[in-house]
Amino acid sequence: MTVHFIGAGPGAADLITVRGRDLIARAPVCLYAGSLVSKALLGHCPRGARIVDTAPMSLDEIVAECQQATDAGHDVVRLHSGDLSIWSALGEQLRRLDEAGIPYTITPGVPAFAAAAAALGQELTLPEVAQTLVLTRTSGRASAMPSGETLEAYAATGATLAIHLSIHALDKIAADLAPHYGADCPVAVVYRASWPEERVIRATLGTIAAEVAKSPIERTALILVGKVLGAKTFRDSALYDAAYQRRFRGRDT
Repeated sequence: MTVHFIGAGPGAADLITVRGRDLIARAPVCLYAGSLVSKALLGHCPRGARIVDTAPMSLDEIVAECQQATDAGHDVVRLHSGDLSIWSALGEQLRRLDEAGIPYTITPGVPAFAAAAAALGQELTLPEVAQTLVLTRTSGRASAMPSGETLEAYAATGATLAIHLSIHALDKIAADLAPHYGADCPVAVVYRASWPEERVIRATLGTIAAEVAKSPIERTALILVGKVLGAKTFRDSALYDAAYQRRFRGRDT
């Protein structure tokens, strides 16, 4: 029997892969992170499925559910918000399953930064403005940042920053980044991207803290920082330039 880890996407119930949806529909056991995953996805579960909200559970309890299902000959789907490759606590679950000899698969999901960019109507890399997107966070109770991974270090590159799990530190983030990007650098805070209650706040590093304070946000928000958020006069990409010859275009030189 197999545990299927599935990235359930950023929030909207239809932002899940077809593979993920089909795995949910076949599995007799569903473990989902109830504090972050849309309950509408549970509608794909087969009738009579055992559905467990793991929000209040410990790692040991989650693994025990997987072991119990395996012993009973049942597949399990394990739903995480966003994509599984970042800040999902996937690593320690896989380690436990490896130790127990329980097989698993991983199905990626739509990440929060992609949903936030869609909400903004924004490409996060633009020619000659920024070609790098840094996914990062600040230290929190659950996990401290390694000493070399600082916002200041990333800011020195001029890259676009997607700062997760850090809305509680917005004031400090703005203060730390302003010397590198400038106080007039565009910032966007996207709250619950793709959910019905999605909210977007645009400002600058100098004004974002005050703007968010007008209607405080405590969690489930992504902070995007970078010149691309306000760029209007960037150069067109060469990708679709009529004079740009590439392997699949087949134009005469």
